[in-house]
Amino acid sequence: MYSINDLKKSAGSYLGKYEVERLHGAFEFSKRAHEGQLRQSGGPYVQHPLEVSGILADMHMDYQTLVAALLHDVIEDTPTAKNDIRKHFGKGVAELVDGVSKLTQIEFDTRAEAQAHNFRKMLMAMSNDIRVILVKLADRLHNMRTLESLTPEKRRRISRETLDIYAPIAQRLGINTIRLELEELGFAALYPMRHRILTAQVARARGNRKEIVNKIRTALKRRLRQEKIPAQVVGREKHLYGIYQKMHSKGLSFSEVHDVYAFRIIVDSVDTCYRAVGTVHNLYKPVPGKFKDYIAIPKANGYQSLHTVLFGPFGVPIEVQIRTKEINDVAEAGIAAHWLYKLGGYSERVGTHKRAREWLKRIIDMQTVAGNPQEFLENVKIDLFPESVYIFTPKGRIIEMPKGATAVDFAYAIHTDVGNTCVGVRIDRQLAPLGTRLITGQSVEIITAPGARPNPAWLNFTVTAKARSNIRLYLKNLRQSEAISLGKRLLNRELEMMGTAYAAIDPCLMRKVLKEHKLEDESVLLREVGFGNRIAPLIARQLTDENTLPRKKRQKGADTIPLTIKGTEGLVVNFPKCCLPIPGDPILGFVTAGRGIVIHHQSCPNINEYRNHPDKWINVEWESNIASEFPTNIRVEVTNQRGVLATIASVIASQGANISNVGITDNDDRYMTLKFVIEVKDRVHLANVMRRLRNLKHVSRISRR
Repeated sequence: MYSINDLKKSAGSYLGKYEVERLHGAFEFSKRAHEGQLRQSGGPYVQHPLEVSGILADMHMDYQTLVAALLHDVIEDTPTAKNDIRKHFGKGVAELVDGVSKLTQIEFDTRAEAQAHNFRKMLMAMSNDIRVILVKLADRLHNMRTLESLTPEKRRRISRETLDIYAPIAQRLGINTIRLELEELGFAALYPMRHRILTAQVARARGNRKEIVNKIRTALKRRLRQEKIPAQVVGREKHLYGIYQKMHSKGLSFSEVHDVYAFRIIVDSVDTCYRAVGTVHNLYKPVPGKFKDYIAIPKANGYQSLHTVLFGPFGVPIEVQIRTKEINDVAEAGIAAHWLYKLGGYSERVGTHKRAREWLKRIIDMQTVAGNPQEFLENVKIDLFPESVYIFTPKGRIIEMPKGATAVDFAYAIHTDVGNTCVGVRIDRQLAPLGTRLITGQSVEIITAPGARPNPAWLNFTVTAKARSNIRLYLKNLRQSEAISLGKRLLNRELEMMGTAYAAIDPCLMRKVLKEHKLEDESVLLREVGFGNRIAPLIARQLTDENTLPRKKRQKGADTIPLTIKGTEGLVVNFPKCCLPIPGDPILGFVTAGRGIVIHHQSCPNINEYRNHPDKWINVEWESNIASEFPTNIRVEVTNQRGVLATIASVIASQGANISNVGITDNDDRYMTLKFVIEVKDRVHLANVMRRLRNLKHVSRISRR
């Protein structure tokens, strides 16, 4: 069992004597705070923070981080306050411990909501001090090592969270050693049967591979020695979760994945790395398109290495990574290497810390525009899985984008304003659609226009968190402004029926109504009415002193002033797919909480249940001279003959109507039914289309819906 003496020995290899003794004091403080508390395994609770601190000591973390690890649960699980920690160990340690602690004072409706809030708090604390996540990762690693004492359901939940969030964060921060262990432990707990089968397969295959690996390693070492390149050559075992992921994502068999032989060549300098590439390419033929230079263009997490794939002996592919010793240390320790190198006096060589800061800055930007913690968590998850492509701006700057990114994602990567106002794109100097997927090496120029705004359809193809969160923010603000406008129209309509107008409302009455409903100001009230969360007639009555109105006007019928609908109101006036009303149809509006007004055809069967609830109706009518087009259904029964679909589609197009969808149902050998969704201007336009179709000899019957 790991002890305080083990921790002191590990930390003593790089910390001063005074700091090591202070660690003992922090351990005693934690032990007193957790006295009487037990882990699920039955052991004393203090063993957990001690092991967490030990993991961080092995990574050569600084004194404050080790103390924070020893105390990381005292705020959450004991009566100890943050001020007590500040008093004994200083402000820095207190802030670290607080950043790692969960939100325990707030109750949430669901576990997902609580997880999202906790995750957001942790990332916000990371923005102030990145050591918070290192303590959290070490905490999660020790929890994963001791999962066996938990129930199967809890093991699965924690393992899924580890694979979805914590292992990708470790990868993003370049901490390869922790990432690999988190993935292995998570895989074993989440898919125990698959883990056992793969373990057995790897053990069985290892004996057959040993001889081949030794031959390839010997050949590589001999050739490098001939070229006078001092190098260390090691064979790499593919880790189990990596094998499983490749099999799962690419549909490969175990032998197809495991027959790739992996080697790492470690040399003394970056120049030697490139010489070594030429040497191994002379020894074995390289596979075209498989050379990747992550030294010149590092990954987002600061990872650097040269990667190449070779046609090896016996027809087997060989994966080779070439890097310096220093780069190899950073690849294993990631951002933790910042503190290791800082102690050695050459922290300027480590770019991982800077890249982690840049990633955190993007996270903070996402936080400011995310609608809620769960949306924020979703955005971060998107950002944690980047298989990168590298794109050039017109000025030659390289932008790293996740695989599958589109021109719109690229526009937002340059700047939010560029994304919000983009209208077109030139890819390698050729105009292309905004939804075009980008590939490495392309030169991309974004075309903007001052009055342009984000399109809701962009959410169907954008993949980066920054693009999606900013598009959603714009749509949210647009929806709210439209709701305010609609709310004002609805209130005005009700007030006019009562013989007054919104502009004539007594300010005292308005303040009284706002206070009763606990609303901040008039715009919030109007927005609530527009969204259907408050009933317009009720608010109108509260905003007027009815006793002062003329009796005749108070008794005017509700049908006298219908609300006019243009069809272009947008997000708070909805047209359902059940009846697809078009201008000229008799319509009814229904106020629905959160959706504003939903417009139905008066004959729609879906509104039957509401007919006995007139308080939810609102009289509406189409505005004259509507220029928009509206979708509607038509059903055409035809004789089953060659070319009949093309004939009907041609007639519809000749009448200026667009076909947005078509379905075909065979009735029997002789007849079939064609169901079209077409876009028309109004009932007259639809009647012209149907008249022309009815005149076709193959059409036996035509109807709407």
